[in-house]
Amino acid sequence: MKHLLTPLLLLFTVATFAQTTWFNDKDLTLTGVYYYPEHWNENQWERDFKQMRDLGFEFTHFAEFAWAQLEPEEGKYDFDWLDRAVALAAKYNLKVVMCTSTATPPVWMSRKYPEILVKYEDGTIREHGARQHASFASPLYRELSFKMIEKLAQHYGNDKRIVGWQLDNEPEVQFDFNPAAELGFRDFLRKKYSRIEELNNAWGTTFWSQVYASFDEIKLPRTKQLFMNHHQILDYRRFAASQTNDFLNEQALLIKKYARNQWITTNYIPNYDEGHIGGSSALDFQSYTRYMVYGDNEGIGRRGYRVGNPLRIAKANDFFRPIQGTYGVMELQPGQVNWGSINPQPLPGAVRLWMWSVFAGGSDFVCAYRFRQPLYGTEQYHYGIVGTDGVTVTDGGREYQQFINEIKLLRKHYAPREEKPADYVARKTAILCNHENAWSIDKQKQNRTWNTEQHIDKYYRSLKSFGAPVDFITEDKELNDYPVVIVPAYQLVDEALVKRWEKYVEQGGNLVLTCRTGHKDRFGRLLEAPFRSVIDKVACNKLDFFDLLLPHDPGMVQMNGKPYTWNTWGEILIPAAGAETWATYQEEYYAGTPAITFSKLGKGTVTYVGVDSSNGDLEADVLKQLYARLNIPVMNLPYGVTLEYRNGFCIVLNYSDKPYTFDLPTGAQVLIGKKEIPTAGVLVFK
Repeated sequence: MKHLLTPLLLLFTVATFAQTTWFNDKDLTLTGVYYYPEHWNENQWERDFKQMRDLGFEFTHFAEFAWAQLEPEEGKYDFDWLDRAVALAAKYNLKVVMCTSTATPPVWMSRKYPEILVKYEDGTIREHGARQHASFASPLYRELSFKMIEKLAQHYGNDKRIVGWQLDNEPEVQFDFNPAAELGFRDFLRKKYSRIEELNNAWGTTFWSQVYASFDEIKLPRTKQLFMNHHQILDYRRFAASQTNDFLNEQALLIKKYARNQWITTNYIPNYDEGHIGGSSALDFQSYTRYMVYGDNEGIGRRGYRVGNPLRIAKANDFFRPIQGTYGVMELQPGQVNWGSINPQPLPGAVRLWMWSVFAGGSDFVCAYRFRQPLYGTEQYHYGIVGTDGVTVTDGGREYQQFINEIKLLRKHYAPREEKPADYVARKTAILCNHENAWSIDKQKQNRTWNTEQHIDKYYRSLKSFGAPVDFITEDKELNDYPVVIVPAYQLVDEALVKRWEKYVEQGGNLVLTCRTGHKDRFGRLLEAPFRSVIDKVACNKLDFFDLLLPHDPGMVQMNGKPYTWNTWGEILIPAAGAETWATYQEEYYAGTPAITFSKLGKGTVTYVGVDSSNGDLEADVLKQLYARLNIPVMNLPYGVTLEYRNGFCIVLNYSDKPYTFDLPTGAQVLIGKKEIPTAGVLVFK
């Protein structure tokens, strides 16, 4: 397959975000690797650091799970061993990312203070022996954590060999039923609702005799209990996310009392609907972890599971980058993992492909997990850069080395970060997201086959096929920075947000609203008004009613003579005067009624997609028609092939199961790869 890219003649600089001060853009990206000095004989450390340096790594990563070594007894600290490791790393020009170890509190703490342990909804106590077993809601656990972190920050905060800090490890949102969490939840509610009457109103407690007389009567909601008040669960999820955010914020602020020119981040798992990512404002930027081959079959073709989902890294890039304008990937696998349902070998070249995918999105660093394959513990079968002998470089390790050398080549061709072609920037699109919409919808799905994330991905996948730069943004971002803003399944709204959408469109923006938008207020309550009427003006239509069909007998929608199936959600629309009908239902008793409308509003446009199609083809064709109407140039990349620009480079990545031929623009200089890109191949040109 081929695609002709428009010539790179119109280049200009767009300063979307303030330039980071933590990284030198001329480095393009830095590459590091995890190392656990406490796991290995000290007489092997120097050999290992020398090999890291020889392979090209620029930083390493210490103390993530070492609390027992840092504080072997309560109040007694030992940093001597870590000092020796830092000194040896520095000897080989390796900077160090220091970690706070709070994911693995030591045994003495679990035994002396069992009240700090997480408690599950069924009453089970999370026992020592794994990780993340301590409750973020426990004031005692926080006190013990902060004492250790303060000692660590005092010791290393002014150490030039330490480039930055990682807090905790893959911090999660804990649905914790520890007694301290229940007390914390009540305090959270007291701050949110000044009077118990306000809470009763927000939660609709007159329904089923749930009225509370005081905050002290409130317990944590049993989320697995049938028919539990979903307004209460919504607030509980907000509280749970806030506990993780507050714990990270307090760590960061404590370190900043002592740190000099050291950045602070953490490594989130990209679970987009948990609600904590981006919620800790004291972090300097966000990082994430990503594993691509672990037994799923989201790739393309019979052996696609060896390469992975083509958009798994791209989506994480586009989600994390807009939060603060910079991001890194703290964990990326160099080979097989140990924890998947099935743990196959990656396809040769796939590890390198993933690193290039991280780079393409604009990252400032990528870090391999891990340098040495462990000989004991839960992760014995997890590949490293070197194998079990501690010396032999694995295939994935060689791919890391290849990537490092290729980045060194690109540094000779450096251009500013935001130097990108005009047609690429012209199709820049935002997807407005709020995890609370998914929380609310999933408690009242109305159709078991509805999936909020998959609904969003139907639009995202289409945009990536356009070769469009995409930002997932939150409500605090400026909509006018984007020619097109997509608002998918935005169930919880208020008048202020709807007014912002109207203003954006009236000033010339192009808004895409989708089904399930504007149904409820921020408490999850329906409005005492015609259904969904709060968005009627900006949608340029009214909702007559919605329908849901059985998955084995889907309905049909037609646009431009082409049929599409649906079953999860369909809204029957009444268009406003002047609105165009782009698609209509073809079956059921409402056959011929509008499913999709397009309208002009002020200087801009509104496209309302009232139906969720079965496979995303309808959403793709709607966006193609919209961008054509707006004269926004788009590409037509097949699924599995993605394209991004940064630092004057175009990076084309092939996750598909067949070679892809890319037509280079006139005058392009190929730096890496060839125009025929094999599976797991990469093309870089300028």
